[in-house]
Amino acid sequence: MSSTNTQNKVIKSKAAVAWAPNELKIETIDVAPPQSDEVRVKMFAAAVCHTDIFAFQGNDKCQKFPLVLGHEGAGIVESVGDNVKTVKPGDHIVPCFRPQCGNCKGCTHPSGTNICSKLPLSGVGLPVDLKTSYSLNNKEIHRFMGTGNFSQYVVLPEYAVAKIDESAPMDKICLLGCGVSTGYGAVVNTAKVTKGSTVAVWGLGTVGIACVMAAKEQGATTIIGFDRHDFKFETAKKFGATECFNIDELDDQKLLKMIDEKYEGGFDFVFEATGDVKVMSRALITTRMGWGVCTILGRAAEGEELCIRPYHLLSGKTLRGTSFGDWKSRDDIPKLVQKYMRKELKVDDFITHKFKLDEINQAFKLLDSGNTLRSVIYFD
Repeated sequence: MSSTNTQNKVIKSKAAVAWAPNELKIETIDVAPPQSDEVRVKMFAAAVCHTDIFAFQGNDKCQKFPLVLGHEGAGIVESVGDNVKTVKPGDHIVPCFRPQCGNCKGCTHPSGTNICSKLPLSGVGLPVDLKTSYSLNNKEIHRFMGTGNFSQYVVLPEYAVAKIDESAPMDKICLLGCGVSTGYGAVVNTAKVTKGSTVAVWGLGTVGIACVMAAKEQGATTIIGFDRHDFKFETAKKFGATECFNIDELDDQKLLKMIDEKYEGGFDFVFEATGDVKVMSRALITTRMGWGVCTILGRAAEGEELCIRPYHLLSGKTLRGTSFGDWKSRDDIPKLVQKYMRKELKVDDFITHKFKLDEINQAFKLLDSGNTLRSVIYFD
């Protein structure tokens, strides 16, 4: 979709710019043309993830403002810089906040990790070479998590774009750029939930619900959801939860008694998707001694520390974390899109609201209230 009117030129782009914590405004910014090894993308749609709100509210003390938020989107390549070999103008892509250069020690390590050396620097939202392509009145604007999707046009390194099937609906599969893939992958890749096992999910937002969905697919017989909002329980049960509990109604003593009486002392697999370190500790408590695996997915605020008793680890429990469900982004996002196209992976059911870019503040407030799974932002 290269245009002789825009190629190699700066493009004016409407974008949602966070100037400071809790200050989000729609601005018209300048987006530079792609340089060597870069791709400029015309965004079609992007979803609002709780990680965007996390940064927007100032929880990441290393985060630099101003910045364009958003990291869960889909669009069409408008133009490419020199040396770009894997995508061309007109290709449909999903931006990858978890990049995959394919050559570094992380990308080639036999463990299969998705921790690429090209990861954006912590809290800065820039590629490792510190370049940004956004500006307003000559003032540099950062892009969140290396992607900055809440802009009509985005410039990304080639190693941070996944080429996808052009027949896939971009306003649906944009969710595979983060939330759905993260929860789904935590179950099938990270913890490797087994048939007939028992599962608990702490936090029933998009990531937690995706864990529930995947656990059911893997054949778990018991899938328990924990959240502080009762209205989420109906949705969780539609995706496969067998029972749900309000965590605010269970102190540790009541929780342990219930686990002992109803679930034989703990669950085989436990997933934490809240970002609350106190919930992380409770999730580990509910993990089965001897072989139970507790997987942390939620991102805690900067400076928060997880306090656990060594006894839990000495009793044979495993505590681990995951990012983006251990998917290798450029290789695996296209596969997940195909799985969706074959109707083997639910995505549409996670979309509860739709907004125009100008209405993005409404979408942020809605997600912060807990009254939605995913809101999709449209750019045209």
